[in-house]
Amino acid sequence: MSEIVGEVEIGPEDEGRHPPGDEQLWGESWYFDFFDGDGSVGGWVRLGLYPNLNVAWYHAFVVGPSRQIVAVSDLEVPMPVEPGLEIRTHGLWADHTCETPLDHWTVGNEAFGLGVDDPAALYASVPVGDRVPLGIDLEWETDGTPYHYVATTRYEIPCKVHGEVLVGDEQLTIDGHGQRDHSWGVRDWWQFGWCWTSGRLDDGTRFHGSDIRIPGVDVGFGYVQGTGEMSTTSAVSAEEDSDRNGFPTTGTVTIGDLSLGIQPAAFAPALLTWEGKVSRFPRALCRFTTADGRAGLGWSEWNQPVT
Repeated sequence: MSEIVGEVEIGPEDEGRHPPGDEQLWGESWYFDFFDGDGSVGGWVRLGLYPNLNVAWYHAFVVGPSRQIVAVSDLEVPMPVEPGLEIRTHGLWADHTCETPLDHWTVGNEAFGLGVDDPAALYASVPVGDRVPLGIDLEWETDGTPYHYVATTRYEIPCKVHGEVLVGDEQLTIDGHGQRDHSWGVRDWWQFGWCWTSGRLDDGTRFHGSDIRIPGVDVGFGYVQGTGEMSTTSAVSAEEDSDRNGFPTTGTVTIGDLSLGIQPAAFAPALLTWEGKVSRFPRALCRFTTADGRAGLGWSEWNQPVT
């Protein structure tokens, strides 16, 4: 079964790996984020493939407002054997399995993460922290309509998320929501910035917005969807106040007619480097509010190229 959004059709075959282009920075990625129903814990996982560099990037984070940040970050993972998405390297195993295209994925990992209290510590060239065992066994089940971007090969799918996360000696049961997305094409993290947001309000409304920050160019993508209906828009804008390390402290995002206040609750940032280029990538578990009194949870990210 295919889903049609505007003039773009998303088919079951799109869930898998795509033939790479010739560009050095042609990449393909799968994102999975989640948050528990009360906002006490959340996380994100990303597998990114750069076949023309013969390397994969892997990130996995578990955070919470009252929790230590536990981060797995490796930009030198061997490419997974085609057509699968299973990776293995020193101290890390992870797999990402499409159980039913456009409906159901499972993600698992066993790794040693770095535990830190200050998110800025993860921007160090060699971060220092606690060695923390991390295990993820979660399922993402579609909870809405897939949305394909208009101008690029990428789609987003709102999901219910459930399963278990192991952090050190803790066993956390997750019964919440999240978003997953899949993207393929030239992806240059150091070319321009953006703000990306997705989440769920307490009345069941799902939303996503991307504010692409290219000087002199107004580019945005997004959707708002409730039960059985979705509206898409190119009118997306975001603003934020940030601290001295570039971590947003408060913000707003407007997606069509939906205006949201953003309050970051727990950061899970990554430092993205390649051939001397640097981009800071603060992702945050966030609380959202609307002027009419609704509230919700989700994730926001800000790509911040430095050089």
